[in-house]
Amino acid sequence: MPDRMKRENKFLSPEPDIRLTKAFSRPFDNMVATARTCYSSEGIITEADVAGDDLPDPADRKEKARRRDNLARDLFQAGHHTTLQHAHFQFTLNRVSRQFLWSFLHSHPFYNSEQVSQRYVEVKQGQFAVPPLEESALRIYLQTVEHQHSAYRELNRLLFPLVEAEYFRRFRGRRRQPEKYRKSIEKKSLEVARYVLPVATFAHLYHTISGITLLRYHRMCEQFDTPLEQRIVIRKMVEAVLQIDENYKIVLEEPIPLAETPEHLALMKWGNGQDDQETVSFLKEFDSSLEGKVSRMVGRPLDNEALLAQSVREVLGLSRSRLNDPEAIALALDPSRNRYLGENLNLDTVSKLTRALHHPRYTFRKKMSHTADSQNQRHRMTPASRPILAAHLTGDPDFILPPLVDSDPAIRKRFVEAMEKSWEGIRLLRKRGVPDEFALYLLPNATSIRFTESTDLLNLRHKLAMRLCYNAQEEIWQASVDEALQIREVNPLIGRYLLPPCGIRDLARTAPVCPEGKRYCGERVWTYDLRDYHRRI
Repeated sequence: MPDRMKRENKFLSPEPDIRLTKAFSRPFDNMVATARTCYSSEGIITEADVAGDDLPDPADRKEKARRRDNLARDLFQAGHHTTLQHAHFQFTLNRVSRQFLWSFLHSHPFYNSEQVSQRYVEVKQGQFAVPPLEESALRIYLQTVEHQHSAYRELNRLLFPLVEAEYFRRFRGRRRQPEKYRKSIEKKSLEVARYVLPVATFAHLYHTISGITLLRYHRMCEQFDTPLEQRIVIRKMVEAVLQIDENYKIVLEEPIPLAETPEHLALMKWGNGQDDQETVSFLKEFDSSLEGKVSRMVGRPLDNEALLAQSVREVLGLSRSRLNDPEAIALALDPSRNRYLGENLNLDTVSKLTRALHHPRYTFRKKMSHTADSQNQRHRMTPASRPILAAHLTGDPDFILPPLVDSDPAIRKRFVEAMEKSWEGIRLLRKRGVPDEFALYLLPNATSIRFTESTDLLNLRHKLAMRLCYNAQEEIWQASVDEALQIREVNPLIGRYLLPPCGIRDLARTAPVCPEGKRYCGERVWTYDLRDYHRRI
């Protein structure tokens, strides 16, 4: 383990609890076995073959291990890394911050996580990261978090009547048994109240990655935005793997120091994130470009529909005279024609026909809250260029106001007070010289995140099918409505088939129309036109 990974500050809150719960029995030998199999005339090479388990002489086994290690180094240096993708490691992570998850652990495509939800699970007091602060800075930090938690509890109480009224407007028949549905209403209140909680709030989760992803984590763990927490968590993950297979040390590279990262060097040359005037100019420029939308289309190939239609014809070996563009597009996207779209499994990447959807592409500029983007980024195949958060930070509150909060003056006032208190705490910490890395933990979930996101139609179609559902998180839902409407405007042959799951299943004649069961939203969304979509909860 590199010395720099051991010499580090400590959080004042309890350390992250990182445990390796599942792993290949001999992951490093498996890596070499898969590589040797590629060039084997004798068939499959096993881990036992690689390690020389059948060799009685210890010297022979040692020589076998030396050859294994040399081959592993050669493969690694040459960039032949697919062999490192076979072995996977499942970790449980406890007491890690939402900021760390958003900025590092969930910022790339190659992982799987199952994480506790703030939408449906109440956050208890005391469950937050406390960075290494001293005296007055620590007092400011703890007082700010206490105010945020107090606002969370109060807003949850204040929001309940609004959510209850809207809930029973949807489900009129349930008014007769209000207590039976109280928990459902409370969860929807929590969903909005959580916007005032700090991104320092702890989460717990399962996290599964391959060997190559762990090596990448280790190499990049000192980058923005949470380098200390990243070093602590990744060190523990690496140590857990080395305990079961120390041979990974052979290809384990030292972390790139933060000061040597391209992002840090660029900020030092063109601005260090402390120039409020420059940052404000950027934020205004970005927000103006959205033209009032949560998500605005800023890029697309002009021939999306023609490209899709031609790709479908190529799959089927048909000429344009036999299969015109509208018919070809319908074969790929119309659930009444393409039965795969009505399946419970997402079969798009396995089907020859729907793989044609890879070719049309769209780019959107977006602005949503930290908590909404934390869910939005889990759609790993619609990647985005997310910011170094400190580079977007100014001294003024910069947040997303939930529509339900905005609908009630008293609740809005309490919400804005919570935002002002959060930024006041951050300003006081920065004034005392606290690094932005630690001050940013006080940012509320409502903090605005600005970024650009691009994807192909195959993965966007799946995302919209999930997020146009009335049960989807509200901001992601609104962004999805914005995107589907804009695509329908420029590519109507494609856009007409961008629907929520109930709309797709209705066209596919899949029963039941709503797949949510007891979580049915209460609206016959499959009968609505996209332009008429509207919701408050």
